[in-house]
Amino acid sequence: MRVALICTEKLPVPPVRGGAIQTYIDGVLPYLRAAHDVTVICRTDPSLPERSEGFVRVGADGGVAEYYRAVCRVLATDRWDAVVLYNRPAYVQEVAAAAPGARLLLSLHNEMLLPHRLPAWQARAALARTDCVLCISEFLRRGVARLYPTYADRLRTVRSGVDLERFRPGVHPQEAALRERYGLGDRPVILSVGRLSPKKGIHLVLSAMERVVETHPNAVLVQVGSRWYGSNDEDAYVRAIKQLADRLGDAVRLTGYVPYHEMDSHFALAQLFVCASQWQEPLARVHYEAMACGLPVITTDRGGNGEVVTDALNGLIVRPHDRAEGFAAAMQTLLDDADLRRRLGQAGRALAVREFGWERVGRELLEALEG
Repeated sequence: MRVALICTEKLPVPPVRGGAIQTYIDGVLPYLRAAHDVTVICRTDPSLPERSEGFVRVGADGGVAEYYRAVCRVLATDRWDAVVLYNRPAYVQEVAAAAPGARLLLSLHNEMLLPHRLPAWQARAALARTDCVLCISEFLRRGVARLYPTYADRLRTVRSGVDLERFRPGVHPQEAALRERYGLGDRPVILSVGRLSPKKGIHLVLSAMERVVETHPNAVLVQVGSRWYGSNDEDAYVRAIKQLADRLGDAVRLTGYVPYHEMDSHFALAQLFVCASQWQEPLARVHYEAMACGLPVITTDRGGNGEVVTDALNGLIVRPHDRAEGFAAAMQTLLDDADLRRRLGQAGRALAVREFGWERVGRELLEALEG
Protein backbone atom coordinates (compact mmCIF):
# COMPACT_ATOMS: atom_id res chain seq x y z
CA MET A 1 0.00 0.00 0.00
CA ARG A 2 0.94 3.61 -0.51
CA VAL A 3 0.65 5.23 2.92
CA ALA A 4 1.02 8.89 3.94
CA LEU A 5 1.72 9.90 7.54
CA ILE A 6 0.83 13.55 8.14
CA CYS A 7 2.69 15.02 11.09
CA THR A 8 1.57 18.12 12.96
CA GLU A 9 2.86 21.56 11.99
CA LYS A 10 4.97 22.20 15.09
CA LEU A 11 8.12 20.06 14.70
CA PRO A 12 9.79 17.90 12.03
CA VAL A 13 10.42 14.20 11.63
CA PRO A 14 12.86 12.73 12.53
CA PRO A 15 12.61 14.35 16.00
CA VAL A 16 15.72 16.52 15.75
CA ARG A 17 13.99 19.00 18.08
CA GLY A 18 12.07 16.45 20.11
CA GLY A 19 8.30 16.12 20.25
CA ALA A 20 6.18 13.16 21.34
CA ILE A 21 4.30 12.76 18.04
CA GLN A 22 7.50 13.13 16.04
CA THR A 23 9.20 10.48 18.19
CA TYR A 24 6.16 8.21 17.75
CA ILE A 25 6.27 8.47 13.96
CA ASP A 26 10.02 7.95 13.87
CA GLY A 27 9.72 4.89 16.10
CA VAL A 28 7.11 3.06 14.02
CA LEU A 29 8.47 3.95 10.58
CA PRO A 30 10.81 0.92 10.21
CA TYR A 31 7.94 -1.47 10.93
CA LEU A 32 5.50 0.27 8.59
CA ARG A 33 8.08 0.54 5.81
CA ALA A 34 8.89 -3.15 6.05
CA ALA A 35 5.34 -3.82 4.86
CA HIS A 36 4.30 -0.78 2.81
CA ASP A 37 5.51 2.24 0.82
CA VAL A 38 5.34 5.02 3.40
CA THR A 39 5.85 8.77 2.97
CA VAL A 40 6.02 11.17 5.91
CA ILE A 41 4.71 14.68 5.25
CA CYS A 42 5.90 17.13 7.89
CA ARG A 43 7.21 20.64 8.41
CA THR A 44 10.51 21.99 7.17
CA ASP A 45 13.52 22.47 9.41
CA PRO A 46 16.88 24.16 8.72
CA SER A 47 18.72 20.96 9.62
CA LEU A 48 16.75 18.74 7.20
CA PRO A 49 16.26 18.70 3.40
CA GLU A 50 12.84 19.57 2.01
CA ARG A 51 12.75 16.21 0.24
CA SER A 52 14.56 12.99 0.98
CA GLU A 53 13.68 9.36 0.52
CA GLY A 54 10.30 8.79 2.14
CA PHE A 55 9.94 12.40 3.38
CA VAL A 56 8.30 15.54 2.04
CA ARG A 57 8.68 18.65 4.20
CA VAL A 58 6.57 21.78 3.71
CA GLY A 59 6.70 25.25 5.24
CA ALA A 60 4.76 26.04 8.38
CA ASP A 61 5.59 29.71 8.92
CA GLY A 62 2.33 30.80 7.29
CA GLY A 63 0.26 29.31 10.10
CA VAL A 64 -1.59 26.07 10.71
CA ALA A 65 -4.19 26.43 7.95
CA GLU A 66 -1.53 27.23 5.35
CA TYR A 67 0.52 24.23 6.49
CA TYR A 68 -2.40 21.86 5.89
CA ARG A 69 -3.16 23.47 2.54
CA ALA A 70 0.44 22.68 1.57
CA VAL A 71 0.06 19.14 2.91
CA CYS A 72 -3.06 18.66 0.81
CA ARG A 73 -1.26 19.89 -2.30
CA VAL A 74 1.35 17.19 -1.73
CA LEU A 75 -1.34 14.54 -1.23
CA ALA A 76 -3.12 15.58 -4.41
CA THR A 77 -0.05 14.80 -6.54
CA ASP A 78 -0.22 11.05 -5.90
CA ARG A 79 -2.59 8.18 -5.17
CA TRP A 80 -2.79 6.88 -1.61
CA ASP A 81 -4.27 3.72 -0.18
CA ALA A 82 -4.17 4.99 3.39
CA VAL A 83 -3.50 8.28 5.18
CA VAL A 84 -2.78 8.74 8.89
CA LEU A 85 -3.50 12.27 10.12
CA TYR A 86 -1.85 13.02 13.47
CA ASN A 87 -3.76 14.96 16.11
CA ARG A 88 -5.54 17.46 13.87
CA PRO A 89 -9.18 16.39 13.44
CA ALA A 90 -10.07 19.88 12.23
CA TYR A 91 -8.39 19.03 8.91
CA VAL A 92 -9.94 15.61 8.29
CA GLN A 93 -12.26 16.87 5.55
CA GLU A 94 -9.51 18.67 3.62
CA VAL A 95 -7.19 15.67 3.83
CA ALA A 96 -9.95 13.31 2.74
CA ALA A 97 -10.72 15.48 -0.28
CA ALA A 98 -7.03 15.56 -1.26
CA ALA A 99 -6.71 11.77 -1.03
CA PRO A 100 -9.98 10.40 -2.44
CA GLY A 101 -10.49 6.68 -1.91
CA ALA A 102 -7.79 6.39 0.77
CA ARG A 103 -8.47 4.72 4.08
CA LEU A 104 -8.27 7.57 6.60
CA LEU A 105 -6.99 7.12 10.14
CA LEU A 106 -6.86 9.83 12.81
CA SER A 107 -4.13 9.37 15.43
CA LEU A 108 -5.11 11.26 18.60
CA HIS A 109 -2.40 12.26 21.08
CA ASN A 110 -4.34 14.98 22.94
CA GLU A 111 -7.95 15.83 23.73
CA MET A 112 -8.43 17.53 20.37
CA LEU A 113 -12.16 16.66 20.15
CA LEU A 114 -13.23 18.55 23.27
CA PRO A 115 -15.98 21.06 22.40
CA HIS A 116 -13.85 24.10 23.27
CA ARG A 117 -11.26 22.90 20.74
CA LEU A 118 -13.55 21.70 17.97
CA PRO A 119 -17.27 22.44 17.59
CA ALA A 120 -19.40 19.34 18.02
CA TRP A 121 -20.73 19.45 14.46
CA GLN A 122 -17.19 19.55 13.08
CA ALA A 123 -16.03 16.74 15.39
CA ARG A 124 -18.94 14.53 14.29
CA ALA A 125 -18.20 15.23 10.64
CA ALA A 126 -14.54 14.34 11.18
CA LEU A 127 -15.38 11.11 12.99
CA ALA A 128 -17.91 10.17 10.32
CA ARG A 129 -15.26 10.56 7.60
CA THR A 130 -12.57 8.67 9.55
CA ASP A 131 -12.26 4.90 9.21
CA CYS A 132 -10.42 4.48 12.52
CA VAL A 133 -9.34 6.70 15.41
CA LEU A 134 -6.16 5.62 17.21
CA CYS A 135 -5.85 6.93 20.79
CA ILE A 136 -2.58 6.84 22.72
CA SER A 137 -4.35 6.04 26.00
CA GLU A 138 -7.55 4.59 27.37
CA PHE A 139 -8.10 8.01 28.94
CA LEU A 140 -8.33 9.56 25.46
CA ARG A 141 -10.43 6.73 24.01
CA ARG A 142 -12.96 6.85 26.85
CA GLY A 143 -13.19 10.63 26.60
CA VAL A 144 -14.06 10.55 22.90
CA ALA A 145 -16.51 7.68 23.44
CA ARG A 146 -18.34 9.67 26.14
CA LEU A 147 -18.65 12.71 23.89
CA TYR A 148 -19.52 10.85 20.69
CA PRO A 149 -20.84 7.37 21.55
CA THR A 150 -22.13 6.86 18.00
CA TYR A 151 -18.54 6.47 16.85
CA ALA A 152 -17.22 4.40 19.77
CA ASP A 153 -16.68 1.36 17.56
CA ARG A 154 -14.15 3.32 15.48
CA LEU A 155 -11.93 4.06 18.47
CA ARG A 156 -8.86 1.96 19.22
CA THR A 157 -6.22 2.40 21.92
CA VAL A 158 -2.64 2.14 20.61
CA ARG A 159 -0.24 3.30 23.30
CA SER A 160 3.11 4.78 22.36
CA GLY A 161 6.46 3.05 22.72
CA VAL A 162 10.14 3.46 23.38
CA ASP A 163 13.44 2.37 21.86
CA LEU A 164 14.36 -0.43 24.25
CA GLU A 165 17.97 -0.52 23.05
CA ARG A 166 18.65 3.19 23.52
CA PHE A 167 16.75 3.47 26.77
CA ARG A 168 17.97 0.66 28.99
CA PRO A 169 19.41 0.11 32.47
CA GLY A 170 23.13 0.13 33.10
CA VAL A 171 26.06 2.48 32.64
CA HIS A 172 25.79 4.81 29.65
CA PRO A 173 28.96 5.74 27.70
CA GLN A 174 28.25 9.45 28.25
CA GLU A 175 27.24 9.22 31.90
CA ALA A 176 30.63 10.13 33.36
CA ALA A 177 31.00 13.11 31.03
CA LEU A 178 27.50 14.34 31.91
CA ARG A 179 28.16 14.02 35.62
CA GLU A 180 31.25 16.14 35.14
CA ARG A 181 29.38 18.68 32.98
CA TYR A 182 26.73 19.19 35.64
CA GLY A 183 29.11 18.89 38.60
CA LEU A 184 27.24 15.93 40.08
CA GLY A 185 30.11 13.81 41.36
CA ASP A 186 28.64 10.62 42.80
CA ARG A 187 25.56 12.32 44.28
CA PRO A 188 22.15 10.63 43.96
CA VAL A 189 20.11 12.20 41.16
CA ILE A 190 16.37 12.79 40.97
CA LEU A 191 15.50 13.33 37.30
CA SER A 192 12.59 15.35 35.92
CA VAL A 193 12.09 15.78 32.17
CA GLY A 194 9.52 18.13 30.70
CA ARG A 195 8.80 21.52 29.26
CA LEU A 196 8.90 24.38 31.76
CA SER A 197 5.16 24.93 31.89
CA PRO A 198 2.78 25.20 34.87
CA LYS A 199 0.81 22.17 33.70
CA LYS A 200 3.97 20.06 33.96
CA GLY A 201 4.25 20.88 37.67
CA ILE A 202 7.97 21.69 37.77
CA HIS A 203 7.32 24.29 40.49
CA LEU A 204 5.98 21.53 42.73
CA VAL A 205 9.07 19.39 42.19
CA LEU A 206 11.29 22.31 43.16
CA SER A 207 9.18 23.06 46.23
CA ALA A 208 9.41 19.39 47.16
CA MET A 209 13.20 19.55 46.91
CA GLU A 210 13.21 22.15 49.71
CA ARG A 211 11.94 19.37 51.98
CA VAL A 212 14.10 16.62 50.45
CA VAL A 213 17.39 18.43 51.06
CA GLU A 214 16.55 18.65 54.77
CA THR A 215 16.77 14.86 55.03
CA HIS A 216 18.99 14.11 52.03
CA PRO A 217 21.40 17.05 51.67
CA ASN A 218 23.46 15.22 49.06
CA ALA A 219 20.56 14.65 46.65
CA VAL A 220 20.34 16.77 43.51
CA LEU A 221 17.46 17.41 41.14
CA VAL A 222 18.32 17.48 37.44
CA GLN A 223 15.50 19.19 35.56
CA VAL A 224 15.75 18.67 31.79
CA GLY A 225 13.73 20.90 29.50
CA SER A 226 12.97 24.41 28.37
CA ARG A 227 9.83 26.42 27.68
CA TRP A 228 9.69 25.16 24.09
CA TYR A 229 11.52 22.61 21.97
CA GLY A 230 14.84 23.76 20.58
CA SER A 231 14.87 27.07 22.44
CA ASN A 232 15.81 28.46 25.84
CA ASP A 233 13.53 31.50 25.59
CA GLU A 234 12.08 32.58 28.92
CA ASP A 235 8.66 33.68 30.07
CA ALA A 236 7.39 34.66 33.53
CA TYR A 237 7.02 31.01 34.58
CA VAL A 238 10.56 30.10 33.56
CA ARG A 239 11.90 33.11 35.47
CA ALA A 240 9.91 32.02 38.53
CA ILE A 241 11.32 28.49 38.20
CA LYS A 242 14.84 29.89 38.09
CA GLN A 243 14.19 31.89 41.25
CA LEU A 244 12.99 28.72 43.01
CA ALA A 245 16.08 26.87 41.81
CA ASP A 246 18.36 29.67 43.01
CA ARG A 247 16.94 29.28 46.51
CA LEU A 248 18.00 25.63 46.46
CA GLY A 249 21.53 26.42 45.29
CA ASP A 250 23.63 23.32 44.64
CA ALA A 251 20.64 20.98 44.99
CA VAL A 252 19.28 21.76 41.50
CA ARG A 253 20.56 21.67 37.93
CA LEU A 254 18.38 23.28 35.25
CA THR A 255 19.81 21.94 32.01
CA GLY A 256 17.68 23.93 29.60
CA TYR A 257 16.85 22.40 26.22
CA VAL A 258 18.50 19.04 25.56
CA PRO A 259 18.34 17.49 22.04
CA TYR A 260 16.38 14.27 21.93
CA HIS A 261 19.40 12.24 20.81
CA GLU A 262 21.01 13.03 24.18
CA MET A 263 18.04 12.09 26.34
CA ASP A 264 19.01 8.47 27.01
CA SER A 265 22.29 9.59 28.60
CA HIS A 266 20.38 11.90 30.97
CA PHE A 267 18.13 9.10 32.16
CA ALA A 268 21.29 7.13 32.96
CA LEU A 269 22.26 9.78 35.54
CA ALA A 270 19.32 9.11 37.79
CA GLN A 271 18.34 6.90 40.68
CA LEU A 272 14.67 7.84 40.34
CA PHE A 273 12.36 9.76 38.02
CA VAL A 274 9.55 12.21 38.80
CA CYS A 275 6.73 13.44 36.56
CA ALA A 276 4.51 16.03 38.25
CA SER A 277 1.77 16.43 35.61
CA GLN A 278 -0.92 18.81 36.83
CA TRP A 279 -3.14 18.72 33.76
CA GLN A 280 -5.09 15.79 32.33
CA GLU A 281 -2.01 14.46 30.58
CA PRO A 282 -3.00 12.07 27.76
CA LEU A 283 -0.08 9.84 28.76
CA ALA A 284 3.38 11.38 28.97
CA ARG A 285 5.94 9.42 26.98
CA VAL A 286 8.65 10.12 29.55
CA HIS A 287 7.09 7.31 31.60
CA TYR A 288 8.07 4.79 28.92
CA GLU A 289 11.62 6.13 28.76
CA ALA A 290 12.09 6.10 32.54
CA MET A 291 10.68 2.58 32.85
CA ALA A 292 12.83 1.32 29.98
CA CYS A 293 15.87 2.65 31.84
CA GLY A 294 14.88 0.73 34.95
CA LEU A 295 14.03 3.82 37.02
CA PRO A 296 11.31 3.85 39.65
CA VAL A 297 8.73 6.45 38.61
CA ILE A 298 6.99 9.02 40.79
CA THR A 299 3.98 10.40 38.96
CA THR A 300 0.41 11.64 39.26
CA ASP A 301 -2.74 9.87 38.15
CA ARG A 302 -3.80 12.77 35.96
CA GLY A 303 -5.17 11.71 32.59
CA GLY A 304 -3.62 8.51 31.30
CA ASN A 305 -0.44 8.43 33.38
CA GLY A 306 -1.86 5.88 35.82
CA GLU A 307 -2.42 3.42 32.97
CA VAL A 308 1.27 2.53 32.87
CA VAL A 309 2.36 3.22 36.47
CA THR A 310 0.84 1.10 39.24
CA ASP A 311 1.38 2.39 42.75
CA ALA A 312 3.98 0.31 44.66
CA LEU A 313 4.47 -2.00 41.65
CA ASN A 314 6.62 0.01 39.23
CA GLY A 315 6.39 3.44 40.84
CA LEU A 316 4.66 5.70 43.34
CA ILE A 317 1.58 7.79 42.57
CA VAL A 318 1.26 11.11 44.38
CA ARG A 319 -2.27 11.86 45.62
CA PRO A 320 -3.44 14.56 45.69
CA HIS A 321 -1.54 15.58 42.61
CA ASP A 322 -0.99 19.23 43.57
CA ARG A 323 0.79 19.02 46.94
CA ALA A 324 4.57 19.49 47.09
CA GLU A 325 4.76 17.52 50.33
CA GLY A 326 3.41 14.46 48.53
CA PHE A 327 6.21 14.59 45.98
CA ALA A 328 8.75 15.18 48.75
CA ALA A 329 7.54 12.15 50.70
CA ALA A 330 7.74 9.93 47.61
CA MET A 331 11.27 11.13 46.79
CA GLN A 332 12.40 10.61 50.38
CA THR A 333 10.91 7.11 50.45
CA LEU A 334 12.80 6.07 47.34
CA LEU A 335 16.05 7.74 48.37
CA ASP A 336 15.87 5.87 51.68
CA ASP A 337 15.20 2.42 50.23
CA ALA A 338 17.57 1.04 47.59
CA ASP A 339 15.77 -2.31 47.54
CA LEU A 340 12.45 -0.59 46.79
CA ARG A 341 14.07 1.46 44.03
CA ARG A 342 15.51 -1.70 42.50
CA ARG A 343 12.25 -3.64 42.74
CA LEU A 344 10.13 -0.87 41.21
CA GLY A 345 12.73 -0.17 38.52
CA GLN A 346 13.01 -3.83 37.51
CA ALA A 347 9.23 -4.12 37.30
CA GLY A 348 9.09 -1.02 35.09
CA ARG A 349 11.77 -2.35 32.75
CA ALA A 350 9.98 -5.70 32.49
CA LEU A 351 6.71 -3.93 31.65
CA ALA A 352 8.42 -1.78 29.02
CA VAL A 353 10.00 -4.84 27.38
CA ARG A 354 6.74 -6.74 27.46
CA GLU A 355 4.39 -4.02 26.22
CA PHE A 356 6.07 -0.83 25.06
CA GLY A 357 8.61 -1.64 22.37
CA TRP A 358 8.13 -0.01 18.97
CA GLU A 359 7.58 -3.41 17.38
CA ARG A 360 4.27 -3.75 19.26
CA VAL A 361 3.19 -0.23 18.26
CA GLY A 362 4.10 -0.93 14.62
CA ARG A 363 2.16 -4.19 14.63
CA GLU A 364 -0.98 -2.54 16.01
CA LEU A 365 -0.72 0.31 13.51
CA LEU A 366 -0.38 -2.15 10.63
CA GLU A 367 -3.50 -3.97 11.81
CA ALA A 368 -5.39 -0.67 11.79
CA LEU A 369 -4.01 0.40 8.41
CA GLU A 370 -4.89 -2.89 6.79
CA GLY A 371 -8.37 -2.84 8.21
